[in-house]
Amino acid sequence: MQLVNIGFGNLVSANRMIAIVSPDSAPIKRIIQDAKDKGTLIDATHGRRTRAVIITDSDHVILTYLQSETVANRIDNETVLDDEEETYE
Repeated sequence: MQLVNIGFGNLVSANRMIAIVSPDSAPIKRIIQDAKDKGTLIDATHGRRTRAVIITDSDHVILTYLQSETVANRIDNETVLDDEEETYE
């Protein structure tokens, strides 16, 4: 399982991510509001401006202060925990 740091020590499973989008458009704002109403919104911004919205396969919506490109680059470059590389002593 690959975990991706989305800021402030918060981690998200890369395998569960469907999309990383900008929060500026009206449809994404509706998705955020619907998730808030359903109780599936996770705010990981720590009070900062939302710069990217992560949508997961479990219909959770995660807000982060990092830009979409930064999160995408961290998926490719930064493996926080990878079961295949983990060794047990």
